[in-house]
Parts: sequence; structure tokens; C-alpha cells
Amino acid sequence: MTQSTKGILFDMDGTLWDSSEQVTQAWNTVLSREPEASRIHLTTEQMQSLMGKTMTDIFASMLPSLTESRRTEIGKQCCEEETHYLSEHGGTLYPGVEETLRKLGRNYRLFIVSNCQDGYIEAFLKYYGFADLFTDTECFGRTGKSKGENIRLLLERNHLAKAVYVGDTQLDFESSQFAGIPFLHAAYGFGEVSGCVPSVHTFRELPEVVSGIL
Repeated sequence: MTQSTKGILFDMDGTLWDSSEQVTQAWNTVLSREPEASRIHLTTEQMQSLMGKTMTDIFASMLPSLTESRRTEIGKQCCEEETHYLSEHGGTLYPGVEETLRKLGRNYRLFIVSNCQDGYIEAFLKYYGFADLFTDTECFGRTGKSKGENIRLLLERNHLAKAVYVGDTQLDFESSQFAGIPFLHAAYGFGEVSGCVPSVHTFRELPEVVSGIL
């Protein structure tokens, strides 16, 4: 198996970084100036529970009393504020992310698949200067597809014969199953996974554990 046919696909929130505090701040700024939403004040813990879901589901959960069009309008403003803020200030990388990604990149092609809006991954790559580390990325905001469908899409267009998806939630696990590839649980992240799956408790453990999968 050559390097060009093996890939590691990463979730973002709870896997590569924790941007919940920064995203909460950005979203609260927008919500405070919207009359229908001004009483809502999100906490970091609430934001962590929402992360990983599609933006459509997040907006519906956060603003259930509003029409779909109004939810979409306010949600779009939240996403724009968030992306701008993160591109300027970043989030919080988990310990060892940069050096471990560079180590993994010697043997595998690296990818990101997230349920985020278009521009979120780009803000992450821009702030940390990681664009050269990743071969390709995909997200719900760009395709409107589920995470499982986006994993499949990325696998197909990059001609990957073998790959693993690294994520922190049950949805990530189910998405990898849908796409037909192994899953590796980032147990240090936001969520738990039912069933017996391989896991890492720090990002630095990835090279050793991935080598046993790929």
C-alpha cells in the first residue's frame, strides 16, 4: 500500500481543536443585536453540545420559535461572525496537534470532513498555517450532504483505497460506518461512542494507533 492511497480523515471540533469559547462569543454578539434572539445567551457548554451537528440542525435547536427563513438569516450572520473571528484569533489546538500532523503527513495523506459551514475549515487552516498539511477538505456548508456522504465523496475523488476517520462523537462513528471505513475515537473530545472502537486519549497517540489500523 503506497502513501498516496492511505488517508486519515479528521473531524474538527473536539478532535483537532476546541473553538467553543470563541464561537460562543461570536454567536452571542450576533444574537444580542437581533430582537427575536436577544434573550438567548449561549454558554460554552451549550455550544459544545451543539458542535458536530449540521448548521441546519443547530439553528433549529437554538431558535425553534422562528421561521426557517429567519433562523437561516440569523444563523448565517452567526457563521460569518464566527469565521471572521476565528481567522483572526484561532481556537485552542489540542496538545501536540501540529507536530503530530506533520509526523502523520510523512506516511499518510491528511483530510478534514466536518459538518461546519463553508469557510470554517479555511479559517482554521489560515490561522495556523496548516494548508500544506491537508490534501483535501469537505463540509456540510459546501455540499449540503451528511457527514457520511461527504466522507464517501472525499474518499472517491481522492482515490483512497484505505482510510480511517478520527472523530469524537457517536455521529462521527455512525458517519464512518456509513462510508465503510474504520473509526478512531478521539476520547479527549466532546462526546462518547457506544460500542467497542479503538480510541486515543491524547492527539500524540495517533501515529501508533493509526499504524495498527492502516
